[in-house]
Amino acid sequence: MQKRILIVEDEASIRDMVAFALRKADMEAVPAADARAAQIAIAEQVPDLILLDWMLPGTSGLELARRLRKEELSREIPIIMLTARGEEMDRVNGLEAGVDDYVVKPFSTRELIARIKAVLRRSQGDDGTGVVELGGLRIDGPAHRVFAGDEAVPIGPTEYRLLYFFMTHPERVYTRAQLLDHVWGGSVYVEERTVDVHIRRLRKTLEPWQLDGMVQTVRGSGYRFSTSV
Repeated sequence: MQKRILIVEDEASIRDMVAFALRKADMEAVPAADARAAQIAIAEQVPDLILLDWMLPGTSGLELARRLRKEELSREIPIIMLTARGEEMDRVNGLEAGVDDYVVKPFSTRELIARIKAVLRRSQGDDGTGVVELGGLRIDGPAHRVFAGDEAVPIGPTEYRLLYFFMTHPERVYTRAQLLDHVWGGSVYVEERTVDVHIRRLRKTLEPWQLDGMVQTVRGSGYRFSTSV
């Protein structure tokens, strides 16, 4: 089945170029010129992935990413940010808003398609299929859901995979590089700083249930998941 990719980009020339590349890669391209059009398209049919331009008219791509991560219908859709802003702090802001990856303009369509395929593999991989319980948390792999007690925990796709790995490998310290290999599949496109951003997002996700302390920083080494807080 074709993957449905939503392109949220106000520049028609870029939108058309990306749509052409997607169709050539046997993917379905759904265009949207602004945040409102994007939300209408998502309501009509949830895409497999969103390509989101940072500089949109009206509501920015960054603000739209934050909104999408708060809404039940869209919080698990992988997002790749398209941006001319290549500074590290800009990339970190995008990741903290809920973006899974970013591509800096100008980009080649070949690179973009490779990024899309990598993010789809990470978000729809075949690991995380069992039921795991630890420290008051439960992951229902077949349903792709997380529970704290009986309450469902809203969680993004990358944080889900990170939590699944931690809960199936507790009480062990992992470096950033090891987490990249295990959770992101050793993708050459992901920087080690990305791990820190997603760790913060995972802690923020667990904070309302006071379970964030299980995601622990081991100074000078990396991170571990431990029920001994």
